[in-house]
Amino acid sequence: MNFLSLFVLIPLLMLGGLYLAKSIKAIRGVMVAGSTALLILSVVLTFLYLGERQAGATAEMLFRADTVWYAPLHIAYSVGVDGISVAMLLLSAVIVFTGTFASWKLQPLTKEYFLWFTLLSMGVFGFFISIDLFTMFMFYEIALIPMYLLIGVWGSGRKEYAAMKLTLMLMGGSAFLLIGILGIFFGAGGTTMNILEIAQLHNIPFAQQCIWFPLTFLGFGVLGALFPFHTWSPDGHASAPTAVSMLHAGVLMKLGDYGCFRIAMYLMPEAANELGWIFLILTGISVVYGAFSACVQTDLKYINAYSSVSHCGLVLFAILMMNQTAATGAVLQMLSHGLMTALFFALIGMIYGRTHTRDVRELNGLMKVMPFLSVCYVIAGLANLGLPGLSGFVAEMTIFVGSFQNFDVFHRTLTIIACSSIVITAVYILRLVGKILYGTCTNKHHLALTDATWDERFAVICLIICVAGLGMAPFWVSHMIGESVLPVVSHLIP
Repeated sequence: MNFLSLFVLIPLLMLGGLYLAKSIKAIRGVMVAGSTALLILSVVLTFLYLGERQAGATAEMLFRADTVWYAPLHIAYSVGVDGISVAMLLLSAVIVFTGTFASWKLQPLTKEYFLWFTLLSMGVFGFFISIDLFTMFMFYEIALIPMYLLIGVWGSGRKEYAAMKLTLMLMGGSAFLLIGILGIFFGAGGTTMNILEIAQLHNIPFAQQCIWFPLTFLGFGVLGALFPFHTWSPDGHASAPTAVSMLHAGVLMKLGDYGCFRIAMYLMPEAANELGWIFLILTGISVVYGAFSACVQTDLKYINAYSSVSHCGLVLFAILMMNQTAATGAVLQMLSHGLMTALFFALIGMIYGRTHTRDVRELNGLMKVMPFLSVCYVIAGLANLGLPGLSGFVAEMTIFVGSFQNFDVFHRTLTIIACSSIVITAVYILRLVGKILYGTCTNKHHLALTDATWDERFAVICLIICVAGLGMAPFWVSHMIGESVLPVVSHLIP
C-alpha cells in the first residue's frame, strides 16, 4: 500500500473504532491514538520528503501512486505530495491533534460528534494528497458535508441559520467548481484527470480557459472567504463548537486557497494572467474590509472570524501576484494563519466555557483570574498582528516583499493598500487585549473562575510552540515551499 494512503486509512480505522466504542474513555482513547498516529505520520513524511529532496529527487511530486477507478472517464486514485502538500498535511495533523484535546469534555453525543469530526479530517487529508481532479473533488465534498451537522447540532447561538447558510454557500461554490473541473477535463482533450499530466499537455484553448478559470477560482474562492462571498464565514465560525472552529478556520479554509493555486492558476495560466486582476481587486478588498470589520465587532468569535477573512484574503492576494516570493509567502501565511487562528478559537472557547459570554463589553480583568489563558491570548494576538519572532511576521513580510516585486503601478498600489491591514490589525488586537485582560474585574462571578485544565493547557502549548517555531526557524519550511511553488509560478510567467 502507498505510504500516503495511510492519511486516509487511519481516519477510516478511527471511524470504525469510534463506532465500536462503548464508553467516553474508549472514545477519547480512539481519538488520541488516531490523531497522534496522524501527527507522527505527518512528521515522518516531512523528514522523508526533505531527505528525498536532499538526495537529488527531481520529480515534481514524490511518493506517487496511481490506481484506475473508472477507466472510461479516466478517473484514478492518484496521490502524491510536494512541499506545499507536506506543509498542509503537517498543519492539518497538528490542528486535528490539538482539536481532540480541545473537545475532551464535549457533551452530549460525544461519539457522534467525533465521528463527524473524523470524517471531516479524512476529507481534508485526502484532498491534500490527491493529484487527480475527480479524487480531489470527492475529498473536498467529504470535508464540507460534515460541517452542517457539526455546527447545526453541537454549535451555539443561531446555529441552524449559520449551518444552513454555510452549507448553501459552499455547495453553490462546489457547483461552480464541478463545472470548472469538467471544463478543464474536456478542454484538455478528455484523456486524463491527472493534474500533472494536464499541466504538461498545456493544451486547454485560451477561450475556454477564460470561461473555466473564473468558475474554478470562484468555486474554491468561496471556501477561501473571497469577497463578496465571505459572509458564511463569520456566522459559521461564531456558531461552531471550539474544535470545529479550529479545524474550519485553521485547515478547511486552506482547501480553497490550495485549490485556487493548484488547479485554477496552474492549469489555466493564460487566463490567470488575463483575468487575475479582477480577483486581485476582490482579494485586496477582503484584506482591508476584513480588518476594518473586525474593529467594530463585540463578539470574540466574530472578531477572529473577520480577522480570518482578512488573513485568508492575503493568501489569495499573494497567489495572484504570480511570483515565487509572494507564492511562498502565501503558503507560509496558510500555515501561520492556520496555527494562530486555531489557537485563538481554542482560547475563546475556553474563556466562553468559564464566563458564558463572548461579549467584549462584559469581559475585563481576566488576567487576574485566569493568568495562563490570558498570557496565551496575548501571544496569539501578537502573532496575529505580526510581531517579529512569531509566525505572522514571517508570512506577511514574505507576501509584501514578493508583491512589491511587481513593478507596475497597479500591483504596487494594491500592495500598499493591503499593507494598511497591518496597522488596522494592530489597532483591534491591542484594544481587545487591553479591554478584556487588564484593568479591574468588575463582574463578581468572574472572580471565582478557574484557569485552564491539563488538557486545555496541553492543546494550547502545542499550538504556541508551533507558532513560535515557525516564526523563529522558518527557513527550512520556506525553502521546502519555495522549491514546490516554482513549477506552478513558471507556468504563470507570460
